[in-house]
Amino acid sequence: MAAHGNLRAVLAVRDFRYVFSVRIFGQFADGLLQSALATFVLFSPERQPNAASVAAAFAILFLPYSFVGPFAGVFLDEWRRRQVLVYANLLRAVLVVGVAALVWNKHDGLSLGVAVLVVLGVGRFVLAGLSASLPHVVAGPLLVTANALTPTTGTIFAAVGGVLGVAIRAAAGGGDYGSVFVLACAISSYVVAGLLASRLGKDALGPDEDTIRNSLSGVLRGLGEGFVQLARYPIAGRAVLIVSIQRIALGGLTVLALLLIRNTLNPSIDPDSALTEFALVTAAAAAGALIGAIVTPSMTRRMGFVRWTVIAAGQAAPLVTIGMMVGAYSRSMAALMIAGVSLGFANQAAKVAADTLVQREIDDDYLGRVFSIFDIAVNLALVLGITIVAFTAPASGVAPAVFIGIGVLLALNALWYSRSRA
Repeated sequence: MAAHGNLRAVLAVRDFRYVFSVRIFGQFADGLLQSALATFVLFSPERQPNAASVAAAFAILFLPYSFVGPFAGVFLDEWRRRQVLVYANLLRAVLVVGVAALVWNKHDGLSLGVAVLVVLGVGRFVLAGLSASLPHVVAGPLLVTANALTPTTGTIFAAVGGVLGVAIRAAAGGGDYGSVFVLACAISSYVVAGLLASRLGKDALGPDEDTIRNSLSGVLRGLGEGFVQLARYPIAGRAVLIVSIQRIALGGLTVLALLLIRNTLNPSIDPDSALTEFALVTAAAAAGALIGAIVTPSMTRRMGFVRWTVIAAGQAAPLVTIGMMVGAYSRSMAALMIAGVSLGFANQAAKVAADTLVQREIDDDYLGRVFSIFDIAVNLALVLGITIVAFTAPASGVAPAVFIGIGVLLALNALWYSRSRA
C-alpha cells in the first residue's frame, strides 16, 4: 500500500510528469530508430546479413552507451539540464532527418553508421540529464520511487518502440520506404520530447551553484577509483563479472537467432517474415527478463543472492543449448523462444541481484563510479559476444559447436559463482 501511495504521490508532481514524459517519448523514439536501422541493414531483400554487417550494426547500437555515458556528467554539471533536454531532443530529430535521407538513398555503409552513432551518442546526454534532474523535481522517499519507475518504464517504451516499428514498417509497405516512415515517426517523437522539456522552467533541473564540477581527467580518475573499489570488495566485483559473462552469451545468442531466422528459417526474398519471427524471439527474451525482475527480490530473500543467481544461471545452460539445437534442426520457433526466455530470465535475475550487492557493498561516495564501470562492462561484453559469434558462426546460423560453447560458458560461469559468498 505504501508503494502504491508513493507512486501516486510522485505522479502528482507536475515537473516530474514532464521529466517522465520526456523520457517516455525519447526512449520510444530510440526504439523506433533502432528498429528502422535493423530492418534497413539486416532485414531487406537485397541485403543478406554477414558477419561484418551484423557486428557493425549491433556495435553502433550499444557502444555509445558505453563510451559517452561516463563523460556526459562533465557537461551536464556545466549546462542547464532543462536546455540539454530541449535542444538535445530537437538535435536528435534533425540528425534523424539525415539518417532518413541516407536510408532513402540506400546508403548502408560508413556514412549511415557514423550518423546513427552520433544520434545515439546525443541520446546518452539526454538519459544522463534525465537521471541528474530527478532530485530537482522529487525528494525523500519519492526519489526512490522515481528512480525505480523511470528507467524501467523508459526501457519498456524503448522495447515497445522497437516492436511497433516493425508493425509500422509493415503497414507502410515494408522495404526501405517503410524504414523511412518509421524514422519519420521517430523524428516526431523526439520533437514531442523536446517540446515537453520546454514546459519546464529554465533553472528547474539544475545544476545548482554548489554543484561539484568535474573534468575529463577527473572522470578517468573516478573510473580508476571505481575499479579499486571492485577489487577491494570482491563480492561486488564477482557480481559485476557474472553479469558481464552472461551478457557475452546473450550477445552470441542474439547473433545466432538473427542469422538462423534470416538466412535459414525463412527464404531470402521474405525478410518481413524473418523480421516478425526475430521480434518474437526478442519479445520472449524480454518476457523472461521481466519474470526475472519480478521474482528475484523475493527469491534472494529466501535463499540468498549467490544461490539464487546460480540457480537462475544454471537453468539457462541446458535450455539455451537444447533450444538452439532443436530450433536449428527442426525449424522450431517455439524452441528458439524457450531459449530466449531462459537466457533473458538468467540475465535479469543476475543483474537485479548484482545491483543490490553492489549497492550493499560499495560506499555511497563511490557508487556512481562503480555503476559507470558496470554499465561499460555489460555493454562491452554484449558487443564482444556479438562480434565473436558473428565472425565464427556460419551465415546460416546453424552452429552446433557454438550452441554447445554458449551452454558450457553459462554452466562454467554458474559453477564458478557458486563458490562465492555474499
